[in-house]
Amino acid sequence: MITADDGFSALKKYIEQTIKIQCNNYKEDYIKRRLLSRMRSTSTATYPDYLRYLHEHPPELENLRNALTINVTEFFRDAEVYDLLKKEVLPALFHGRKTIRIWCAGCSTGEEPYSIAMILHDIIAADKSLSAQITATDIDEVVLKKAKDGIYSEKAMGKLSAAQIQRHFTKLPDGNYQVKPHLQELIRFRPHDLMSGLPPAKFLDLITCRNVTIYFTEKQKDDLARMFHAALVPGGYYVMGKTEYLGREVEGLFTPINSIQKIYTRKD
Repeated sequence: MITADDGFSALKKYIEQTIKIQCNNYKEDYIKRRLLSRMRSTSTATYPDYLRYLHEHPPELENLRNALTINVTEFFRDAEVYDLLKKEVLPALFHGRKTIRIWCAGCSTGEEPYSIAMILHDIIAADKSLSAQITATDIDEVVLKKAKDGIYSEKAMGKLSAAQIQRHFTKLPDGNYQVKPHLQELIRFRPHDLMSGLPPAKFLDLITCRNVTIYFTEKQKDDLARMFHAALVPGGYYVMGKTEYLGREVEGLFTPINSIQKIYTRKD
C-alpha cells in the first residue's frame, strides 16, 4: 500500500516537466487514482519505483498521459458503432426474449451508457413488453458521480439532434442540460475495478468496453477478455474500441461480427 512517505511530489514535478500536465490543476486524489492504475499495470509499488520506471521506459509517458486524460468522452462517440447497435445488435438480442442486461465497463462520465439508453428507450417505447438494464461502472468514483447526476454542458450536446435533446434532456437555468429520469432509470452506476477479475454481474447479453484496454498490458487485456467471455450469455455481444484488439490467446473466445467496428459475439 502506498503511504504518505513521499516520492509523490517528485513524481508530480517530473510529470509537469515531461508531459506538460499541470497536476495542481486537478484534485490530488484524482491524480493518485490515475497513477495507481498505471502502477498496477507496470507492477510498481511506490511512487519512487514508478518514477524510476518512467526514466527507464520512456514509452510509458504516453500511457501515463492517456491515463491522466482518460475521461474525455462524448455522446455517440464513433457513430457507426451506435448505428450497428441500433439496427442489428439490440434487435438481435431482443429477438425471442423480453429483457436484456448490458454492462458498460469503464463508463467514465456517462455519455456511453446514456447513448445506449437513448436507443433502448426508443425500442422499448415501440414495444412496452420489452425491458433492459444497463450496469455502468468505472474505478473513478468522481466521474461516476458526474455520470449519475447526468448534468452536461451545452458543448457536450454537440452530436445530439434537437429532437434527441428535447426528448431526453431538461435545460437547466444555468444553461446546462440534465438527463431525464426515463433514461436514468435504465442505468445503474457502480464503482468497479476491471483488474479485480470479477464482473459486477453475470449472464450479460452485451458488454461494451471501449477505449479502455489500450492502457493495459497484454496479460491484463487477455484476462479482461476471459472475464467478459465468462460473464456473457452464449451468443452475447462484446464491443471494443476501434483501435483495440483481441490478443492471440483469447481471440478464439469470440466470433467477429464486424471487424472494423470491433463487435464480437461469445463463442461457447
